[in-house]
Amino acid sequence: MTETQATGARTGTNPLAPAPEGTRTAADVVTPQVVAQLTRDVVGSGRTANHAPFTGEKLADLPESTPEEVADAFARARAAQEAWAATPLARRAAVLLRFHDLVLARQAEVLDLIQVETGKARLHAHEEVQAVALAARHYGRKAPSYLRPKRHTGAVPVLTKITELRQPRGVVGQIVPWNYPFELSVGDALPAFVAGNAVVMKPDTETALTALWGRDLLVEAGLPAEVFQVVLGEGQVVGTEVVRHADYVSFTGSTTTGKIVAQRAAARLIGCSLELGGKNAMLVLEDADIEKAAAGAVRACFSSAGQLCISIERLLVHESVADAFLERFTALTKAMRLGNSLAYGADMGSLAGERQFEAVRTHVEEAVAKGAEVLAGGQPRPDIGPYFFEPTILDGVEEAMAVCKDETFGPVVSVYRFRDEEEAITRANATSFGLNSSVWTKDGRRGRALAARLRTGTVNVNEAYASAYGSVQAPMGGMKESGIGRRHGSEGILKYTEPQTVAHQRLLPMAPSFGMDDATYAAFMTRSLRAMKAFRLR
Repeated sequence: MTETQATGARTGTNPLAPAPEGTRTAADVVTPQVVAQLTRDVVGSGRTANHAPFTGEKLADLPESTPEEVADAFARARAAQEAWAATPLARRAAVLLRFHDLVLARQAEVLDLIQVETGKARLHAHEEVQAVALAARHYGRKAPSYLRPKRHTGAVPVLTKITELRQPRGVVGQIVPWNYPFELSVGDALPAFVAGNAVVMKPDTETALTALWGRDLLVEAGLPAEVFQVVLGEGQVVGTEVVRHADYVSFTGSTTTGKIVAQRAAARLIGCSLELGGKNAMLVLEDADIEKAAAGAVRACFSSAGQLCISIERLLVHESVADAFLERFTALTKAMRLGNSLAYGADMGSLAGERQFEAVRTHVEEAVAKGAEVLAGGQPRPDIGPYFFEPTILDGVEEAMAVCKDETFGPVVSVYRFRDEEEAITRANATSFGLNSSVWTKDGRRGRALAARLRTGTVNVNEAYASAYGSVQAPMGGMKESGIGRRHGSEGILKYTEPQTVAHQRLLPMAPSFGMDDATYAAFMTRSLRAMKAFRLR
């Protein structure tokens, strides 16, 4: 990706003008034939619908599942899971590698669906393709080493043989948000499948077709269809039933709902992983490269119209470089093009729907009414589409304004100046969230040292979010109210397993033998324990 592509800066263009329209429309992408194919395995006696953010019009009628139908989906998944878990691990991993190739070969199909269902720009939709391919390749290659039996030193060396096994949990209940409907649905399910689980997924209805396309491709790659069930409907009804029947729950969404999911999982004594909200900060130190930091801030704040859990909503800038940074950042932001075409070229797309649009507008209007200054943007763009809102920079934001501490989840960023590094760290950490942060400095060692003091699950030095998120061998997730558990790396697959210890005792029992009485046995074990410490056994 070139820097021009990354920042959205253009020369000779009308600022914030719509990008040229492509030749395809939502009706060309979401045809009755496509809907019938993708929903053929979804059991739902009711009817619901999704909508196109670019126009606000209805996209498709979809099945809606009842609580009884959710229970049936779990029954089918549970019946299929045992045979899938018995399938050799190498064969399960091969499904992911075939899926990787299919995703890349047929990416145009899912890019259209992502754009039509979310309203995001095509380049931002491609981030989902990249993320899913990375996860498929990683777990397709690394799952055998993550899951292989491990030998441990037993209670009595030589006599006690210990093997740690990783057993699948059973049927994973997955509840998926609307903002990254490919990556956070199938992408998150891949390690669960390769670990031997079945999955019952509840995607957000507004972006269900994207998730169903991913399921279709996984089945084509060799995943048994019954192992992957999809149910649709309102979260309060269908989501509740998913948690009721699952052996483990994977949830991505708001902190408020995540707490409810955690309580319900705890009541059933099942595990859960939760990626929740954020109020992420980007720190621009006095020695930062201003041009690179400003370009990085555009990516950080306005990718997917800010509807990204790890996007930046707070810009903390050293007072000595604040004016220069804001001049460049504001210019780049004003040069961005909003677009609603199914083609590359737009720098930012639409908000996902009316609820998100109103949340963004309310935050901006309230901040301005209380004295904040708009440096760029700040206005809806109904000339492009019903939910378009300009990328917005706010200065002079105070704590009394909702935008200061509440997650906006839109293309709005607030600017704050700091005097020294200690103040920057204190302000960055002064939030109940702890998902992602970003540090910009020419001194890499200093940046990494500062990163270690930030209370967020990921920290990117001289990048917005992609370097940490795209490094799939490393864990990704939140601290504090941004969630529990991690995706990616070993933690991203081991959470879908139960550790099992198999202890094989040989020759002598763990009890008095060869005529020993209790006292003699206790003395023997005392000497043995001292000897094991002397020999530095662990």
